[in-house]
Amino acid sequence: MMKKLLFLFLCVELLESGMKVSGQGIVEATRTRLRSPDGRLSVELYQKQSEDGRRGLFYKVFFKDRPVILESGLDIRMDNHIMESALALKPDTVADWCASLTFQKSDTVARDTTWRPVYGESALIRDRYNEVTMNFVKADRPKYAMQLICRAYDEGVAFRYYFPENPTGVYYHITAENTEFTLPPDTKAWFTSWAQGPYQLLPLHDWPDESERPLPLQLADGSYMCLAEAQMVDYARTKFKLCRDKPNTIQTALFGAVDGITYFGTPWRVILIGEQAVDLIRNEALLLNLNPPSAIPEADWIKPGKIIREMTLTTEGAKTAIDFAVAHHLQYILFDWKWYGPAMTFNTDATKVVAPIDMQGVVQYGKERGIGVWLYVNQQSLLTQLDTILPLYERWGIKGVKFGFVELGSQRWTTWLEEAIQKAAVHHLMVDIHDEWRPTGEQRTWPNLLSAEGIRGNEEMPDATHNTILPFTRFIAGPADYTICYYDHRIKTTHAHQLALAAIYYSPLLTLFWYDKPSAYHNEPEVEFFEKIPTSWDETKVLEGRPGEYITIARRRGEDWFLGTITNDSARRTKLSLDFLPRGKKYTAVTYSDDPLVATTTHVRREQRRVDASTSLTINLLPSGGQAIWLIPER
Repeated sequence: MMKKLLFLFLCVELLESGMKVSGQGIVEATRTRLRSPDGRLSVELYQKQSEDGRRGLFYKVFFKDRPVILESGLDIRMDNHIMESALALKPDTVADWCASLTFQKSDTVARDTTWRPVYGESALIRDRYNEVTMNFVKADRPKYAMQLICRAYDEGVAFRYYFPENPTGVYYHITAENTEFTLPPDTKAWFTSWAQGPYQLLPLHDWPDESERPLPLQLADGSYMCLAEAQMVDYARTKFKLCRDKPNTIQTALFGAVDGITYFGTPWRVILIGEQAVDLIRNEALLLNLNPPSAIPEADWIKPGKIIREMTLTTEGAKTAIDFAVAHHLQYILFDWKWYGPAMTFNTDATKVVAPIDMQGVVQYGKERGIGVWLYVNQQSLLTQLDTILPLYERWGIKGVKFGFVELGSQRWTTWLEEAIQKAAVHHLMVDIHDEWRPTGEQRTWPNLLSAEGIRGNEEMPDATHNTILPFTRFIAGPADYTICYYDHRIKTTHAHQLALAAIYYSPLLTLFWYDKPSAYHNEPEVEFFEKIPTSWDETKVLEGRPGEYITIARRRGEDWFLGTITNDSARRTKLSLDFLPRGKKYTAVTYSDDPLVATTTHVRREQRRVDASTSLTINLLPSGGQAIWLIPER
């Protein structure tokens, strides 16, 4: 006990000593401390003044009283010279916006609400935080104001720069946003340079490029953080780069300049924090909470479901796909690109069906059987024909549009794409965005955005190790269309692994049998798991996992549970407790596991046993394997 007290005393002394050293130059009137509702997480914000009188904004983050973000700069750069000249304002160097800010006051607020999404990983989402707004004005021009808004959640920290109304009507031309994240020594990051790329665990030096977001961080003490952005809807996308002149420091890297007119705010910069890697997944609803509530007052037309791609682009093939969808409890079919002609040209007309498809006949055939039709449309036709095709597709009875090869990164294309999602909602069309784009929680506001790619999925046939990384990286951003396959010979995992992905990977529009045809099915009994699994959930439990090694997730809809567990390229044996089940209730556990002795082309064994909350299942996973489990309550 004395050793523990001495250690705690030394930690406090070192922390206080460090604060005294770093506190030199702190403008004490600006020092602001904010704690999360549960008290485990705290943020310190303040200005520091240098010898030449310039001021800078800084922050620190503590988790369970230990520093996880060391002193880091908060900086936004602007170039308003042209507008200032036109208004005959006194010129100065406004590019370094934060260097001449005068603090006025801080406003605090606490919120604790619960909201119900149209669909999601949970039926209810709690939004609980403490918030501080620090108000600043330019020292010599008080009409120029800026707010730093910071929220402390139990799950992490979020902050943004916000510009209240400027009475001169001046616009703001943001040239850079150099927000820093200075991390403890020996921190590593799960790096990928592009949204559909592979991941590497890298130290914070010598990165080959800027890193995508979300960016999970693995600290030397075993805890985890994740850098992300939320509500990026009228701004330039950020990636993350290493700071050139400050070790162990990551900086935001904007994709070009941004123009805004007050009232105007940047996207939220988000730091998810957890003791274990699985906490990052458990905390990912924070990105939804940082977006406004749904702007679609009547959303009963938004129907999550499972979808199969129709690849023959013929009326006969479409009806076969619809019949397959009916037989296997899917809800949609997709006509992929080229149904309206070559997709990569502006000379193609997406109002006309060029492939031998009786579109109206197919839509009616599907409607009679409860199956909806989605259409792929490429960027070129979306750009030139959006206001024509959306009302047209609504008249055709189309349920959703898959946006392909969208431009992204710049403010122009970000704003265009967000407006396209909103226009689709006006015409009761759901949306799936493919290729490099990733969401930032805006599906809370526009729930007709069901899913998006921005993932290295089964189009590239990644290996099992990559698949165990994705829940801790890409899926933190939101639903992802991984395009699950089952029969294709190029799959680099076992078939039970692919089954389990349907439970592990969340997507309200769940693509199944991506490279498969209905004719590939030969009554394999385990396909039952695909048939029964829903795509929207009442409850989600992230049971265990480590990126690059394994992951186990259980999800509940009604009283049924669906569970998936996968491993990397190593075999894994584990005990899985079912203590998340309600006490006193019996279930039938239907398991789907890899077994080379099963005499089918997929080698998946279906078994069942009686279980309850006291049961522990022994799970044996083959290398690159997995197991899916359907838990059915006894009625």
